[in-house]
Amino acid sequence: MTGAATLRRYTPFAASSLQSLLQSRSTFLINAVTATTAVGVQVFLWRAVYAGRAGGLPGGYDLPGLTTYVLLAQVLGLLQASRVDEEVAGEVQRGDIAVSLLRPVSYPLARFAAGLPVSLCNAGLVAVPVVLLYALLLPLTAPSWTGCVLFVLSAGLSLVIGFGVNLLVGLAGFVTTNIWGVRIVKDSVVAFFAGQVVPLALMPGPLAAVAHVLPFQGMVDGPLRLLLGRYDGAAGAAGILAVQALWAAVLTGLAALAWRGAVRRVEVLGG
Repeated sequence: MTGAATLRRYTPFAASSLQSLLQSRSTFLINAVTATTAVGVQVFLWRAVYAGRAGGLPGGYDLPGLTTYVLLAQVLGLLQASRVDEEVAGEVQRGDIAVSLLRPVSYPLARFAAGLPVSLCNAGLVAVPVVLLYALLLPLTAPSWTGCVLFVLSAGLSLVIGFGVNLLVGLAGFVTTNIWGVRIVKDSVVAFFAGQVVPLALMPGPLAAVAHVLPFQGMVDGPLRLLLGRYDGAAGAAGILAVQALWAAVLTGLAALAWRGAVRRVEVLGG
């Protein structure tokens, strides 16, 4: 199947998701207010901790650089909040997943197509206004054009990594009757080891080493290192993108295997 044919096949899922999303436009206003508050707490907390510190900050940051990292780390978290895990588990719990088994499409790709408009709308309608607001209030580090281009590429890969993680958690619904606890643990672990709560450069050495071998660092820390120029030349930037691409491929493969295993489990129970 060609790329154009694949795109046409999955476009209806994206269109349906977008239409459903736009029916509740007030949700974006609520999300914007919630995000502005949450981002403000994080940003002003970190600035309070390091304000007035003589010399450079830990990890080689200056205060505008650290503020930019903390602000955009929260924004990247918004982009990955597509609720794929909750929706997949809900379909399994309600039995709606049976309908998906009858469709001549790949369920993981259909879920990705449906989740993409949520991420893009969160970026355009929530994240951008939040960034502009705090850019007016606080001094931030202005990225280079190269950093912006690399950030866009890296953010795209981070979406794939985040989708893979969320889909795997959602598919856990085939094994457990309720994934609420799994989601809580996942959200905490991902936020911490992705660098969303604490920049990886500020973590103790052993903890940072653990974070760097996990896929989650590609969801927040990787894109922000590229945006802020915290890498060693072209080879360093290529290395960050290569690691993200590797984890995106690994998680995509794991999600495909998990889906096949889940389908076999449903067939056994139904037969």
